[in-house]
Amino acid sequence: MTRARRSGPDLTRAIMRTTLDLGQELGYAGLSIEAIAARAGVGKHTVYRRWPSKGALLLDSVLSLAQSTLDYPDTGDVAADLREQIHAAVDLLATAPVRPLFQALVGEAQQDPAVAAALNERFIAPQASKTVARLEAARDRGQLAPDFDLDLAMAVLSGPLYFRLLITQEPLTHAYVDRILDALFAGMAPRP
Repeated sequence: MTRARRSGPDLTRAIMRTTLDLGQELGYAGLSIEAIAARAGVGKHTVYRRWPSKGALLLDSVLSLAQSTLDYPDTGDVAADLREQIHAAVDLLATAPVRPLFQALVGEAQQDPAVAAALNERFIAPQASKTVARLEAARDRGQLAPDFDLDLAMAVLSGPLYFRLLITQEPLTHAYVDRILDALFAGMAPRP
């Protein structure tokens, strides 16, 4: 097999794309660094120089799909902004191969502390911070009750989504997101 003559960011992107493609074809259990390297046309040492494990490679590959999709708009209407962002997240999870690979990534994080720490540091914590920051801005504008616990709001928003994604594996739909937001905003609204 002829080795690809790519380097730097192009090679990194090619390896991550290959990981996603193979992950979709074989599932996470079927992925191996050797198979990824062979399909990408590189040596396995090239992969290992960039990622210490299959889980770390999968994390980067999945996160590469969500870079700008999950940023919050700020239109002045916090409910509409949360709805738009969470709908985008649900839509992203509906695309192949994101949902099964993200589920596998969360499963791998239960077994590999390094993957768990990286997932939290690079995805969970930044998304939670963005959500809380958007809620803080709304609270500062008087759109939310001044004493509402914003960390709790973040947990209430994300918990039902992760429950469906990881436990019941029911579909994540816009209608479900809307029900969660309606319930949350009923509790967060400023009181007269």
